[in-house]
Amino acid sequence: MRVLVTGGAGFIGANFVHQTVAERPDAEVTVLDALTYAGNRSSLDPVADRIRFVHGDITDAALVDELVGNSDLVVHFAAESHNDNSLSNPWPFVQTNIVGTVTLLEAVRKHDVRYHHISTDEVYGDLELDDPERFTESTAYNPSSPYSSTKASSDMLVRAWTRSFGVRATLSNCSNNYGPYQHVEKFIPRQVTNVLAGLRPRLYGDGLNVRDWIHVDDHNSAVWAIVDGGRIGQTYLIGADGEVDNRTVMETILEVLGQRPDAFDFVTDRPGHDMRYAIDSTMLREELGWAPRYRDFRSGLEATVGWYRENEQWWRPQKDATERAYLAAGEKTTG
Repeated sequence: MRVLVTGGAGFIGANFVHQTVAERPDAEVTVLDALTYAGNRSSLDPVADRIRFVHGDITDAALVDELVGNSDLVVHFAAESHNDNSLSNPWPFVQTNIVGTVTLLEAVRKHDVRYHHISTDEVYGDLELDDPERFTESTAYNPSSPYSSTKASSDMLVRAWTRSFGVRATLSNCSNNYGPYQHVEKFIPRQVTNVLAGLRPRLYGDGLNVRDWIHVDDHNSAVWAIVDGGRIGQTYLIGADGEVDNRTVMETILEVLGQRPDAFDFVTDRPGHDMRYAIDSTMLREELGWAPRYRDFRSGLEATVGWYRENEQWWRPQKDATERAYLAAGEKTTG
């Protein structure tokens, strides 16, 4: 199988490439990545001799057409994905998440190539902290940021191309990922690397916002389950029943790193900060027989902290640049 992975030098995409190379030796993997600030080619160093890497943009129609025409499967991870950045400048999110998705859809339509679309639970908006409900495949979309609204738009485009043009597509909306190779602007790696770098972590608002956490390896195993057995046109929600509030995540990180659990500061909340996400992955589990390996959030977090502790040469260059950018913008935390 010839597999084209867009955004394969990003966090989830790079881990998907690692997993594919390790578990599917018959796969010929091509990575297409624009290497924006969130893409890091060194994330692919351990598998560099077993993949083809193409530096390019998913909005480049000629390049996309060529690569898709030589593929049997496209797995689309490439996205602008940071909420804070979308609030300060929405345009890159429109370009990548909407225009880039249309470019890919037109190419897979032309060449009749199987397509899987990676999305987020943030398209559903948020839930109240005391709401017993969780997001399901039938939950109405209610995005609250430029990031989540452009991802919602891309989901709708995939559904339209499937229904109108017969594109062989499946979709997945996943809860918050954590694990190796995640950019240090994101919540968990930022707090971990702050402590490792001797910086005091900071937390938005009161820290009671709840996220449904899943280890990136579990996310990617679910993606392959959907590619292998999912129904064309179907959306599957991927989650590991990992609801934890941000304050608890922060305190756990500090405990794992041998710090006092209150060794952090609160800062003013960001605009439109969703209160709670929660995924119901019943369809995925019952229909395709998938289950997460990391059922205990703390064990997955301990493994992640260990990876960042052992791989400072990977995160240190981007850490310094990220902190300088936040300082220049007058912004000192993420959540």
